[in-house]
Amino acid sequence: MKTRCLSGAALTAMLMFSVQVHAGDLVDANRATMRAFVETVYSQKQVRQGYEAYAAPGLIQHNPNIADGREAAIAELEGLLKNPAAHFDVKHVVVDGDMAVVHFRGSLGGEMGAAVVELFRLQDGKIVEHWDAFQVMDPKVSARNPHPYF
Repeated sequence: MKTRCLSGAALTAMLMFSVQVHAGDLVDANRATMRAFVETVYSQKQVRQGYEAYAAPGLIQHNPNIADGREAAIAELEGLLKNPAAHFDVKHVVVDGDMAVVHFRGSLGGEMGAAVVELFRLQDGKIVEHWDAFQVMDPKVSARNPHPYF
């Protein structure tokens, strides 16, 4: 029986490749989760369905106007979406490791809207933490460049 030994460099290279493949799998899984979440919540406006499928019950919320927990996020978004004119136009979904960013134009009708960036942290395939930032899109303000907001 032959015994083969790996050099330290070969073993290190194999371990690094294994970690990179695992990290790539994680990004792919998180990207699929976020795309499904965005489609369900932002496009289909099925807030409860999306949050129950893709967010952890103990969701940590950094928006000071929303309590922690999945149910608080559901209540807030369902309240906004009671307005039939509410609309989300998603521009970008970016995933890097366990972090995801969703960039969209949100409107509750009328001329006013907001450019919104939401940041999510995922763990074990679920959204576990959320941050957001809003920039009001006032049509009365003249932009100093040809590409405001998006």
